[in-house]
Amino acid sequence: MRASQLGMSVACIERRPTLGGTCLNVGCIPSKALLHSTELFAEVSEGLEEHGIGIGGVALNLCQLIRRKDEVVSGLTKGVEHLLKKNKVEWVKGSASFEAPDRLAIELGEGGTRSLTANKAILVATGSDVARLPGIEIDECRVISNTGALSLAKVPEHLVVIGGGYIGLELGCVWQRLGAKVTVVEFLDGIVPSMDREIARQLLKLLKQQGLEFRFQTKVTGVEKREEDLLISLEPAQGGPAETLMADVVLVAVGRRPYTEGLGLERVGIAPDEKGRIPVSLGFKTVVPGIFAIGDVIAGPMLAHKTTLDGVRCVEGIAGRYAGVDYNTVPAVIYTSPEVASVGKTEEELNAASVEYKVGKFPFSANSRARCNGDTRGLTKLLADAKTDRLLGAHIIGPDAGTMIHEAVLAMEFGGTTEDLTLTTHAHPTLPESLKEAALALLGQGLHI
Repeated sequence: MRASQLGMSVACIERRPTLGGTCLNVGCIPSKALLHSTELFAEVSEGLEEHGIGIGGVALNLCQLIRRKDEVVSGLTKGVEHLLKKNKVEWVKGSASFEAPDRLAIELGEGGTRSLTANKAILVATGSDVARLPGIEIDECRVISNTGALSLAKVPEHLVVIGGGYIGLELGCVWQRLGAKVTVVEFLDGIVPSMDREIARQLLKLLKQQGLEFRFQTKVTGVEKREEDLLISLEPAQGGPAETLMADVVLVAVGRRPYTEGLGLERVGIAPDEKGRIPVSLGFKTVVPGIFAIGDVIAGPMLAHKTTLDGVRCVEGIAGRYAGVDYNTVPAVIYTSPEVASVGKTEEELNAASVEYKVGKFPFSANSRARCNGDTRGLTKLLADAKTDRLLGAHIIGPDAGTMIHEAVLAMEFGGTTEDLTLTTHAHPTLPESLKEAALALLGQGLHI
């Protein structure tokens, strides 16, 4: 759409029957719809008594819950299709592969083939696919990926989640709220390794309080499909005696991998790196003039909004107005309850880089709005350069963290300092006051702790 706005003639080749890619069809949008619905279910089931609200006989209609999720996705995919038409982008329904650096062969979805020649550029934005474990077959029935986890016909009695990252935790929370026993098996010694470890420990504590169980430093070596259940074989990550675990559904959530199969990259001289990513230089240029790549198929965070950033900047560069990208200011959010949001560096990254920094924290237990709302879980944590006070990172675990993080994102985009946050007037009582209070604490000026 941006390329069309810049005056280019554009064709978008997509083989799904609906537009929007993984995020909209089987990723962030349907999962967030389910997360919101199940959070409401959990709240009315057990969270309103302290407010003086008694609700009896709460019932789950799983079919309606799934139907609503599907309606959200359907409405948005139709919206994307409308926007392509509005911006005069042709949707070519099929699968493309390179015939030459400027020419694509397309197997059309309705049958037949078509050849497309680009006189300006070809942009590879094929995204990512589910990372798989050797010897474990995903059937999307009992052994599922995130796709299958969005449409289970019934609530599992015991769901085992392989992987303690964003996807596994979010989908584990969905089914735990609806009544499933959920066990998360993680190869490493904690959840979400990219997260600030203090925040990760807080999240783990809260998820355990909600009923999720965790097995760390544990390797899944196999899943045997039996008539009545699944037998999961486990081993200690560092070696040791094997053991088994029984479940009726296993969710494989060990990450994502770049999707480049069948593109014919070898025909034009593009070789993916050891992680399957397409190497690019400044402006998202591959080694072949006229071929560009963005999103999950290149290095950087595998996030939908990062891909949007890449795509817009890339086509603006093709049009002669490249403005650059800064992945350090790309926020990330985990939509558990409470939410976790972060931008910039973690303490671990700053220590590894030998950067001198200061830390400011403010707990939501001291935030007036959080107390009014009855949800005081979590804290806001800011990291700033010890010499310049420039904001280096922000990490929030708590209510509406995914909304609040953007104040820190904007401050970092402008090269702001924690003093800038302290000088910014925040409405009272609001949750974002925690950002100002954390900044005050970092500067030794804390008022409310």
